[in-house]
Amino acid sequence: MTAKTSTFLNTLRVSFWTLLSRIAGLVRDIATTSLLGATFLHDVFVIALKIPNVFRRLFAEGAFSQAFIPIYSQLISQDDPQETKLFINHIFGLMLSVLFVVVGIGLFLSPAIAYIFAPGFYLNPEKKDLTIQLIQIMLPYLGLISLVAFAAGIQNTHQKFSLPAATPLIFNICLIIAAVFIAPKYGLGVFALAWGVIVAGVLQVLIQIAPLKAIDRLPIPKLNFKHPKIKEFFILIGPAILAGGIAQLNLLIDTIFASLLVTGSPTWLYVSDRLLQFPLGVFAIALGTVLLPTLAKLFNADSLAEYKAEIDRAIILTLLIAFPSACGLVLFGEPIIQALFLRGAFTLFDMQMSYLSLVAFMCGLPFFMGLKVLVPAFFSRKDTKTPMQVAAFALFLNIILNYLLAFYFAMGHIGLALASSISACTTFAILFFKLRRLNLVTFSSLFNIALLKIIFSCILLSIFLYLSNHYLILHLQSWPLIYVVLIVVAFSAAIYFYSAKLLGLDIRSFR
Repeated sequence: MTAKTSTFLNTLRVSFWTLLSRIAGLVRDIATTSLLGATFLHDVFVIALKIPNVFRRLFAEGAFSQAFIPIYSQLISQDDPQETKLFINHIFGLMLSVLFVVVGIGLFLSPAIAYIFAPGFYLNPEKKDLTIQLIQIMLPYLGLISLVAFAAGIQNTHQKFSLPAATPLIFNICLIIAAVFIAPKYGLGVFALAWGVIVAGVLQVLIQIAPLKAIDRLPIPKLNFKHPKIKEFFILIGPAILAGGIAQLNLLIDTIFASLLVTGSPTWLYVSDRLLQFPLGVFAIALGTVLLPTLAKLFNADSLAEYKAEIDRAIILTLLIAFPSACGLVLFGEPIIQALFLRGAFTLFDMQMSYLSLVAFMCGLPFFMGLKVLVPAFFSRKDTKTPMQVAAFALFLNIILNYLLAFYFAMGHIGLALASSISACTTFAILFFKLRRLNLVTFSSLFNIALLKIIFSCILLSIFLYLSNHYLILHLQSWPLIYVVLIVVAFSAAIYFYSAKLLGLDIRSFR
């Protein structure tokens, strides 16, 4: 099987499981927003959960994977199972030690963490106390899910992608059960959700044991800081901590600023971000997950021509999905939010506010997705310094834009979403030009006949969505809105991909 075929098929596998997880995630969000609405309870839960999630994506899934996979892939290519297992064991011992210390310190300093990440909540004693309590309950999830990410990194390097991609389903199912069956029995159901997060983390760890045994890579904790590969790991992970979490750090900064805005702002951003994460997670993150070990393997084998071709295909695939996704969520986002979230304590006003920030996020969707291709290109070459420098600039830019757009120009939560989009666009442009200087990409990767075909197909899609939004929904008012949305989404996908195929751009050609 060629690298091209392998990447395409593995991306489809990861996308399938990620799609199921995202659907379960939407059901979870419907359950939690219906239970809590856009009240301060949901605001606090969103921020308290985001703290371990952001650090998990930044350190475990971000920096850790980007430092671990290239080294581990190199060891596999040297065909030395003993040394490979020894490296895994030392990394496992290192992770356990660091996570124990970090979680312990985090629990002790939870009031300070709440102040740092939600300073606006300190103005309200009820919000402050609840935030601290939820952080103390959910912070151990950081340790649990970091171990899951470690197991996923091992499996992904061995081209085992399905189970790691399916694991998030457990998280969503646990929270759905907590929101629907357990929370209503409590006076303050948000605590049931918090404990559901911990249960999900434990189950996600346990499910990794069997697949690691199957490939004879179940780690035994050991610790040796003098091991040469451990030293190399430390050299790579430092810059990767910043570089690997550009989007996550920007979203966390948005959360800090959102806590200073009117009640409901964190929830509105959360709802719009959840819809942003649907195309981003189902395809771009799936592609990035497969691309990193693939590029690392090609780099270690000195297959430069195939390495460059792999990046070009990934960029075109990303544009093929990003453009119609942005068009669809801008032109049909309001009915989607209404069908999914307009119930219980989540009001029509909440829906409208969530849609406005969704539109702002969609301005940056192609760049959010494109970063999932460009960043692995650097990490596969063990270059963590360049993305780190670009990330530092992007974070500074995002902070400035957050203040200007949200407060100075009084755009509120919409300004925060727009700032993230501008930051992502800038980051993408800088990284692309740096890869261009290395002769790893060309402008034809972005501006080519395929892009014109994508744009033309998006025009046809936009016409259909405009007509659906203004005429079809009115004629089908007697139908449940969710059915209408599903029909429109299905026909939109058919129109876009069939028109692209007629123009000679068939997604099957990427196999």
